[in-house]
Amino acid sequence: MRASDPRPLALLVALAGCGATDRNPSAPGTDSDTEPPDESWIIVAGSRDVDVLFVIDNSESMGAAQGRLAAAMPAFLDVLDDPDYPINYRIAVTTTDNGNPACAGTSPESGASQVSSCRSRIGEFVIDGDVPTDATAIGCTDVCAVESIVTEPTTTTLDATPRPRPWVESIEGRTNLAPGVTPAMALPCVMPQGIAGCGFESPLESMYLAIQRAADPADPQHGFLRSNANLAIVIMTDEVDCSYNPEFESVFLAEIDGGTSPVFWSDPEADAPTSAVCWNAGIICEGDGMPYDGCRTSNKNSAGFEDIPRPDAVLHPVQRYIDALYDAAQADYPASGSLVVGFIDGVPPDGGEIVYAMSADEADQLEYGIGPGCTFDGDGDPSTPAATARPPVREIEIAERFAHNNTTHLHSICQADFSPALAAIAESIRYEHRPSCVTACVADTDPGTSGLQPQCVLTEEAPNQDGGADQREIPPCLAGGVVPEGETRCYESRVDDALAPSCADYGWNLELRIVRPNGVPAIPGAVITVECEYSQDRAVDCPSLP
Repeated sequence: MRASDPRPLALLVALAGCGATDRNPSAPGTDSDTEPPDESWIIVAGSRDVDVLFVIDNSESMGAAQGRLAAAMPAFLDVLDDPDYPINYRIAVTTTDNGNPACAGTSPESGASQVSSCRSRIGEFVIDGDVPTDATAIGCTDVCAVESIVTEPTTTTLDATPRPRPWVESIEGRTNLAPGVTPAMALPCVMPQGIAGCGFESPLESMYLAIQRAADPADPQHGFLRSNANLAIVIMTDEVDCSYNPEFESVFLAEIDGGTSPVFWSDPEADAPTSAVCWNAGIICEGDGMPYDGCRTSNKNSAGFEDIPRPDAVLHPVQRYIDALYDAAQADYPASGSLVVGFIDGVPPDGGEIVYAMSADEADQLEYGIGPGCTFDGDGDPSTPAATARPPVREIEIAERFAHNNTTHLHSICQADFSPALAAIAESIRYEHRPSCVTACVADTDPGTSGLQPQCVLTEEAPNQDGGADQREIPPCLAGGVVPEGETRCYESRVDDALAPSCADYGWNLELRIVRPNGVPAIPGAVITVECEYSQDRAVDCPSLP
């Protein structure tokens, strides 16, 4: 016979979309067989939603890297689609091309999401009118098997009219793809964005503009960022960020009012600028360059003066993008404060210290203004072209600012397999949606029935427009996780074999999940109080609990 105590165990959960405070499950009080913990914090999954934006360099050198990214997408999706606790995701893809006075003939996406099969746009793998078959195969046809990808009409919380949306989604097992096409089939075809984009890459500005598009009711991307979803950004590039302020586009022009070439050109006598402008206009280094003692970002004006006020900076200051990410993670779209930012760029593949040094090759130095941050030799595969990538100083500053759970997601583009990088980023996304173990031993209130029969009461307290709070009890779900008629939420009790492994492995005996109908968001700032009857005989009710 399992004993229970009529006193409830109170568990408070602060919900802002799906975020909450997490405490060690071995908090004081949880080791008693007779006394409940005074207070224990858990995460009740009010949402399992994440919106993911990929920003992909589509310049001439990126064909092979795009192919490796596409080939690694199963590793990313395997984490999100884990059958034990699948994540509801939307994935949008844009490029680093925002146009530039020095780029003629490209079609800047400027943050617009692109959802189509690379096989349907082979022309994007064109350089100077020729189709390089190696880049086309490595970057597209070797990894993509779907000729055409279209999204079927869906609604959003901001638009009740079904429309095709420029993203791929999987919500509660339902996708917006044509029958027979899965995200695992579609995304390897979507990721290759071609190699015809501008060589003055602006990944940070592309990210910024994509976020702005999601908030613009007139844009097709409107509604991509959901109020109940976390946000994740993944940027892949092999050059330094060149997100410039259009007011100062003259730095890319050969002459200014008949004067001399701008100060950031590596060769003042050249007919056109090189990517060195992007390094010289935004980075300062100390030392003789063999190697440098260190490099950092700097706001520079068009005359070359360093550390000037933000409005006069030639390149948009990094703080612009830090502020945009904070706003996107905390404003109404989305309300959750959780954010994962990952980069695949010019850092060493072994995780070692980045070396900033002038290039030993004079032409290379003139082209980029800095030597390689890493070099890829094709990993012994003669069909894979060798490549270099530049050290991403501006991106490093952002990655370090948004280190997630003590992890800074800086992954090298100079490696043969991006699967570990994408899996690591996906694991950080999943961490924000980990199962909601009740961190105490809950009593079996009906020993005569097989399995644990918990008794809990969940109460949601949500802020209202009057500055107060409304309280409402959350009912248990009907069989199969169905929300009762007239309700906007319910909770499921997961016990025994239905427990998430992370709960069962520690020895807890109850997991709670909040279920909402499709399209109903969590309430920002809501607090859920969980009261359960706790066990007086932990050895019987929770035999695996330490």
